[in-house]
Amino acid sequence: MLPVLKDILFATDLSANADNALRHALGLAKQTGAKVHVLHVTEPLSQDAIVTLRMFMQDDASREKAIKDRHASVKELLKANQQAFVKTLSGDDKAAYELVTSVELVDGHAAETILKRAKELDCGLIVMGTHEQGTGHTFIGTVVKRVLRRSSIPTMVVPHLA
Repeated sequence: MLPVLKDILFATDLSANADNALRHALGLAKQTGAKVHVLHVTEPLSQDAIVTLRMFMQDDASREKAIKDRHASVKELLKANQQAFVKTLSGDDKAAYELVTSVELVDGHAAETILKRAKELDCGLIVMGTHEQGTGHTFIGTVVKRVLRRSSIPTMVVPHLA
């Protein structure tokens, strides 16, 4: 039996090439009728960042507020990114964006979180873009490499457009 694609997880790093990868995800979704789930992962604060926060923000409440503000700021950035992306689409392509059923921001380690969400959402495909800079196989990026190594479902990597 041939696989049926019902859900696609699109993982974005909010770069210009991520928009290119989203176009490919939407194209596949339009052809198959699959739903697209947009995911951006924010890495947890490093130990150095936590120590710095403790040094400059003695008050626990202030530190918590700073961390929540960081999350809210990235969430707004993700929302603005998606709105700007939709504005670049033509009429027919804008209709394809209606196949995006969720846009979410999750805190965690990127590769692990992408794989976990793909499994939780029962996705049949993960779509990601490569980095814009670099030569050789370093252009792929650490997160993409980790996802490719560990994914149990097909993963499409969209190269950067020159």
